[in-house]
This record gives sequence, structure tokens and C-alpha cells, in this order.
Amino acid sequence: MNIPTLVGAGLVVIGAGLGLGKIGGSAMDAIARQPEAAGKVQTAMIIIAALLEGLAFAALILGK
Repeated sequence: MNIPTLVGAGLVVIGAGLGLGKIGGSAMDAIARQPEAAGKVQTAMIIIAALLEGLAFAALILGK
């Protein structure tokens, strides 16, 4: 592997980590404000997180 590929892979991982952290934090804020909507918020959070992880894996695989 060459250096640009490794840097790109690192950026993908950092971006995915930051995105997942932002999703989790925003979901916890939403649940704290409206506890009765916790189920809907958690479901949406899990779906978005799964899509984000899939996108990150796809970027890593296609970057090779």
C-alpha cells in the first residue's frame, strides 16, 4: 500500500468515528428532551449508524 491510500483510509476512519459520535450525542440530547420518543430516536440512530458504517467500509474497500 502506498502513503496516499493509507492517509485516505485514516481519514475515512476518523470521519466515520466523528459522525458516529455526533449521531450518538444528538440522539442522547433528543431522548433527554423527549423521553417518550426514545424508541423512535434509537431506531433512527441505529439505522443511520449502520448506513454510515456501510459507507465507511465501502470507502475503505474501494480505496484499495
